[in-house]
Amino acid sequence: MGKRVLVVDDHLPVVRLIEERLTREGFEVFTAQNGAECLRTVAAERPDLVILDLEMPIMDGLRALRALRLKPATSYLPVIILTVHKDKPDLIAGWMAGADEYLTKPCRMEDLVAAVKRVLAAPTYHDAEPTPSGLVEVPVDAAATRS
Repeated sequence: MGKRVLVVDDHLPVVRLIEERLTREGFEVFTAQNGAECLRTVAAERPDLVILDLEMPIMDGLRALRALRLKPATSYLPVIILTVHKDKPDLIAGWMAGADEYLTKPCRMEDLVAAVKRVLAAPTYHDAEPTPSGLVEVPVDAAATRS
Protein backbone atom coordinates (compact mmCIF):
# COMPACT_ATOMS: atom_id res chain seq x y z
CA MET A 1 0.00 0.00 0.00
CA GLY A 2 1.07 3.61 -0.53
CA LYS A 3 1.70 6.48 1.83
CA ARG A 4 -0.39 6.70 5.00
CA VAL A 5 -2.80 9.65 5.35
CA LEU A 6 -4.83 10.62 8.41
CA VAL A 7 -8.06 12.53 7.68
CA VAL A 8 -9.32 14.50 10.69
CA ASP A 9 -12.80 16.03 10.48
CA ASP A 10 -15.96 15.75 12.56
CA HIS A 11 -18.22 15.80 9.50
CA LEU A 12 -18.39 12.12 8.52
CA PRO A 13 -19.67 12.58 4.93
CA VAL A 14 -16.58 14.71 4.20
CA VAL A 15 -14.32 12.13 5.83
CA ARG A 16 -15.83 9.27 3.82
CA LEU A 17 -15.58 11.20 0.55
CA ILE A 18 -11.89 11.99 1.12
CA GLU A 19 -11.17 8.48 2.40
CA GLU A 20 -12.74 6.89 -0.67
CA ARG A 21 -10.88 9.11 -3.14
CA LEU A 22 -7.47 8.80 -1.46
CA THR A 23 -7.88 5.03 -1.20
CA ARG A 24 -8.55 4.89 -4.95
CA GLU A 25 -5.38 6.94 -5.44
CA GLY A 26 -3.39 4.26 -3.61
CA PHE A 27 -3.09 5.83 -0.16
CA GLU A 28 -3.73 4.01 3.10
CA VAL A 29 -6.24 6.17 4.97
CA PHE A 30 -6.98 6.51 8.69
CA THR A 31 -9.60 8.79 10.20
CA ALA A 32 -10.22 10.77 13.37
CA GLN A 33 -13.06 13.06 14.42
CA ASN A 34 -11.31 15.66 16.60
CA GLY A 35 -7.90 16.99 17.52
CA ALA A 36 -7.42 14.76 20.55
CA GLU A 37 -8.23 11.66 18.49
CA CYS A 38 -5.85 12.99 15.83
CA LEU A 39 -2.95 13.06 18.30
CA ARG A 40 -3.70 9.52 19.49
CA THR A 41 -3.99 8.21 15.93
CA VAL A 42 -0.76 9.91 14.85
CA ALA A 43 1.05 8.23 17.75
CA ALA A 44 -0.46 4.81 17.01
CA GLU A 45 -0.45 4.75 13.19
CA ARG A 46 2.44 7.09 12.28
CA PRO A 47 0.89 8.56 9.11
CA ASP A 48 2.96 10.27 6.43
CA LEU A 49 0.54 13.21 6.21
CA VAL A 50 -2.45 14.66 8.06
CA ILE A 51 -5.45 16.41 6.50
CA LEU A 52 -6.88 18.50 9.32
CA ASP A 53 -10.11 20.46 9.76
CA LEU A 54 -9.95 23.47 12.08
CA GLU A 55 -13.39 23.51 13.69
CA MET A 56 -14.00 20.33 15.68
CA PRO A 57 -15.25 19.38 19.14
CA ILE A 58 -13.01 18.41 22.08
CA MET A 59 -9.82 19.84 20.50
CA ASP A 60 -9.80 22.07 17.43
CA GLY A 61 -7.40 21.64 14.55
CA LEU A 62 -5.11 24.55 15.42
CA ARG A 63 -4.50 23.17 18.91
CA ALA A 64 -3.81 19.72 17.44
CA LEU A 65 -1.41 21.18 14.86
CA ARG A 66 0.45 23.15 17.51
CA ALA A 67 0.73 20.00 19.64
CA LEU A 68 2.15 18.08 16.66
CA ARG A 69 4.71 20.79 15.99
CA LEU A 70 5.91 20.77 19.62
CA LYS A 71 6.89 17.08 19.61
CA PRO A 72 10.19 16.17 17.93
CA ALA A 73 8.70 12.98 16.46
CA THR A 74 5.93 14.90 14.67
CA SER A 75 7.40 18.37 14.24
CA TYR A 76 8.00 17.73 10.52
CA LEU A 77 4.85 15.68 9.86
CA PRO A 78 3.20 17.27 6.80
CA VAL A 79 -0.20 18.78 7.58
CA ILE A 80 -2.79 20.10 5.14
CA ILE A 81 -5.52 22.21 6.69
CA LEU A 82 -8.89 21.70 4.98
CA THR A 83 -11.50 24.04 6.43
CA VAL A 84 -14.45 26.32 5.76
CA HIS A 85 -12.54 29.19 7.40
CA LYS A 86 -11.58 31.52 4.54
CA ASP A 87 -10.85 34.75 6.40
CA LYS A 88 -7.33 36.13 6.39
CA PRO A 89 -6.87 35.85 10.20
CA ASP A 90 -7.74 32.12 10.02
CA LEU A 91 -5.36 31.62 7.12
CA ILE A 92 -2.55 33.41 8.97
CA ALA A 93 -3.24 31.40 12.13
CA GLY A 94 -3.00 28.17 10.12
CA TRP A 95 0.31 29.13 8.55
CA MET A 96 1.69 30.37 11.87
CA ALA A 97 0.73 27.08 13.55
CA GLY A 98 2.80 25.23 10.96
CA ALA A 99 0.48 24.10 8.17
CA ASP A 100 2.17 22.92 4.98
CA GLU A 101 -0.90 23.74 2.90
CA TYR A 102 -4.20 25.54 3.57
CA LEU A 103 -7.24 24.62 1.49
CA THR A 104 -10.79 25.84 1.93
CA LYS A 105 -14.06 23.94 1.62
CA PRO A 106 -15.68 23.34 -0.69
CA CYS A 107 -12.60 21.94 -2.37
CA ARG A 108 -12.44 19.94 -5.58
CA MET A 109 -11.16 16.44 -4.92
CA GLU A 110 -8.64 16.86 -7.73
CA ASP A 111 -7.18 19.88 -5.91
CA LEU A 112 -6.97 18.00 -2.61
CA VAL A 113 -5.31 14.97 -4.22
CA ALA A 114 -2.83 17.26 -6.00
CA ALA A 115 -2.04 19.01 -2.70
CA VAL A 116 -1.50 15.67 -0.95
CA LYS A 117 0.89 14.49 -3.67
CA ARG A 118 2.70 17.84 -3.77
CA VAL A 119 3.18 18.05 0.00
CA LEU A 120 4.36 14.43 0.23
CA ALA A 121 6.85 14.98 -2.60
CA ALA A 122 8.35 18.18 -1.17
CA PRO A 123 11.71 17.92 0.59
CA THR A 124 11.78 19.26 4.13
CA TYR A 125 14.45 20.41 6.54
CA HIS A 126 13.93 17.05 8.25
CA ASP A 127 15.48 15.49 5.11
CA ALA A 128 18.37 17.94 5.13
CA GLU A 129 22.03 17.15 5.72
CA PRO A 130 24.27 19.66 7.51
CA THR A 131 27.29 20.81 5.52
CA PRO A 132 30.79 21.49 6.91
CA SER A 133 30.00 25.22 6.77
CA GLY A 134 27.02 24.65 9.07
CA LEU A 135 24.50 25.44 6.35
CA VAL A 136 21.64 23.06 5.73
CA GLU A 137 21.41 21.55 2.29
CA VAL A 138 18.16 19.87 1.23
CA PRO A 139 18.87 16.98 -1.15
CA VAL A 140 17.16 17.13 -4.53
CA ASP A 141 15.89 13.56 -4.20
CA ALA A 142 14.69 13.96 -0.60
CA ALA A 143 11.12 13.05 -1.50
CA ALA A 144 12.30 9.67 -2.74
CA THR A 145 14.03 8.99 0.60
CA ARG A 146 11.00 9.68 2.80
CA SER A 147 9.67 6.61 4.51
